[in-house]
Amino acid sequence: MRIIPAIDIISGKCVRLSKGDYATEKVYNEHPLEVAKMFENHGIKHLHLVDLDGAKASHIVNYKVLETIASKTNLAIDFGGGLKSDEDLKIAFESGANQITGGSIAVKNPEIFKNWLQNYGADKIILGADANNEKVAVGGWLEESDKELIPFIQSYVKEGVSYVICTDISKDGMLQGPSFDLYQKILNTTKNIKLIASGGISTFDELPRLVEMGCEGTIVGKAIYEHKISMKQLENFILNN
Repeated sequence: MRIIPAIDIISGKCVRLSKGDYATEKVYNEHPLEVAKMFENHGIKHLHLVDLDGAKASHIVNYKVLETIASKTNLAIDFGGGLKSDEDLKIAFESGANQITGGSIAVKNPEIFKNWLQNYGADKIILGADANNEKVAVGGWLEESDKELIPFIQSYVKEGVSYVICTDISKDGMLQGPSFDLYQKILNTTKNIKLIASGGISTFDELPRLVEMGCEGTIVGKAIYEHKISMKQLENFILNN
């Protein structure tokens, strides 16, 4: 299972929110590159970079941060937040993204998202399936759609989606443990999926459970920044898996 630390960006700074609420913003580092290099120094190979300004603005904003991290580290970066047009996607890939995550776009403009899948391939385009009460949330989690989570994921797997990041918003940033039951339900009902668990990771012991369930990766955010999980633990986990 891949360990994928998260860096969320507002105004060029590394921040974390609770339950996606922008009013809970907490700045952890004013220099995201420092954080990315620290991850790399501990054997991390992947990074989940989220443009929270972009999610709110509905277009890419913090691509310079992406460009800086991509050019000064060897991390494979998946980038998301506000990608709504072909031009946004072009900027993200030209700025060094290895993959992009599309969430709201897959709900509101499915034809655009399907075109991205066809043009770039399933290895480059991740479906961001963020949920509240098993309903898909959009717009930087500021609004809930009427789409049921699992049928939504299944419909895109039929279209060729392979990678899916699923965040249970009620868990995100709360350090109360991930949605094991939800992930198990997705894995039990959906074939040929590389599920990346996101939201709520709070202790190191949760990681082996996600491995056993069959998650392809897990995104770890606040647990690192609040020192609930040490970088040494993650380093050893990577070495031994």
